[in-house]
Amino acid sequence: MLTVTNVTKKFGDLTAVCDLSFELAAGEVLGLVGQNGAGKSTTFKMILNFLEPTAGSLSFLGHQLGPNDLNEIGYMSEERGLYMDMTIEQQVVYFARLHGLTTKEAKARLGDWMDKLHVKGQVTSKIKELSKGNQQKVQLITTMIHEPKLLILDEPFSGLDPVNVAALIEVIKEARSKGAAVIFSSHNMQNVTEVSDKVLMLVNGKRRLYGGLDQVRASFERQKLYLEGDFDWQNFTGYQAIKDDHPGKILTFESEQQARACLEQVKNSPNLEGYRLLEPSLDDIFKMVLGGSKHG
Repeated sequence: MLTVTNVTKKFGDLTAVCDLSFELAAGEVLGLVGQNGAGKSTTFKMILNFLEPTAGSLSFLGHQLGPNDLNEIGYMSEERGLYMDMTIEQQVVYFARLHGLTTKEAKARLGDWMDKLHVKGQVTSKIKELSKGNQQKVQLITTMIHEPKLLILDEPFSGLDPVNVAALIEVIKEARSKGAAVIFSSHNMQNVTEVSDKVLMLVNGKRRLYGGLDQVRASFERQKLYLEGDFDWQNFTGYQAIKDDHPGKILTFESEQQARACLEQVKNSPNLEGYRLLEPSLDDIFKMVLGGSKHG
């Protein structure tokens, strides 16, 4: 559905995005991660045709994205923007009509969306009367009410409590199940892991990681070792960190080789009740990439 090919964006001497390529199919969710200034928002703006690439190409449904395609796209920017004096219904209907829905269609869908996202308020409530969290939910409704084929969400989880994060994750999964392609950015790797099929990591505008979550995890060393048993943990050496993970403990080493060496030492111990080398979490991988660790 979306193909980004060798895209570069420069602002004067600053290269915000460098030679970026990736693909997103219908029914796929892509998590875009990276530090602030990595090029995530610039990438979104090029996809939306808000910014023109310095080099490379982007295509949507097999052709260059144009004004007629915008009705097939839902976009929620990191900078939230709602009209404070409008009611929820007025706000949603306004944006829905911009995307080609009739007033009747928008009103018919609004109630279901408010229930789905647990919006606290009535359709007649003014935006300024809502909490920031509920304002964010209304903005999400304006993004999704026209059932876009491509959904672009810039930091959608920002400011949401765990209950509302879970509700948003279910909404994204539902959109995926209906065939929408979803790309979103987040600093929370747990949320990215929960909902993404693929992950793309940008570092200083360059692609550093890209692929399915299992594929990405498998490309890094397993530096953590879970051990369960009756041990004097003070006798263990060579690890960088140790933490409880009931009923055992997790030891973190500098390399997989060191983790395996420790395992070899205890593997035949009668006190050993369980063990496993742990694949790195996405949060671990993010830190390893920024710290310069190599793939396994």
